Amino acid sequence: MHDYCLNCHIPIAFDPKWTTLFLPQPPKYLCNDCENKLIPIKQPICHTCSRPMEKLPKEYIVEETLCLDCQRWEEDQKWKGVLDQNISLYEYDDFLKDIIARFKFRGDYILSRIFSKKINEIIKTLDYGAIVPIPLSNERLMERGFNQATALANEAGLQVMDILHRTHTEKQSKKSRQERIQLQQIFTVKKPPAIMNESIILIDDIYTTGSTLRHAAKELKKAGANSVTALTVARG
Repeated sequence: MHDYCLNCHIPIAFDPKWTTLFLPQPPKYLCNDCENKLIPIKQPICHTCSRPMEKLPKEYIVEETLCLDCQRWEEDQKWKGVLDQNISLYEYDDFLKDIIARFKFRGDYILSRIFSKKINEIIKTLDYGAIVPIPLSNERLMERGFNQATALANEAGLQVMDILHRTHTEKQSKKSRQERIQLQQIFTVKKPPAIMNESIILIDDIYTTGSTLRHAAKELKKAGANSVTALTVARG
């Protein structure tokens, strides 16, 4: 019996070992070739946003563990300390860009399973009270049929708290960094008492400028959350 690679659809060969003969094995969603094309983010990174430092021009590195973007966020009193950390799993190269585009924009929901094992590995290392997916506007949800952030959490077997409501409907991907930062607040919190003094994990697919995640974190903290950490598949 074969599983099939969710990306290239070839059969995934079973690799018999003593451990695999007697113990149940977690499902494998990518063949070895496709698995090897995903580039895990490795140190040295910016400790705030997970940006890989090795490929970053020196003028964008403030110190060993901080990139210029994150320094700018922290120098702005409106955003200082809003997002405690972003943890991204993979570099956003052409291979991952294609997978996320098919998953997010072309309705290939099953591709969210590719990231479930890695998401679980990270979640187990974190102390949290609630997992909150970044919501879509109602219009975008109708277009896509599902929220990609909720899908990532669900396929990883995580229970989420549907507490954020998106009030702004324009596509963020078409906006510049400055336009995103200057946007009026795009989220509201539905039930503030539910997150009072809690540590929150925000789930989303990509960290690009960090604006969307910071808007969400700002409202969660305003509603009483103790800390907000983001977990994203890709660091754009």
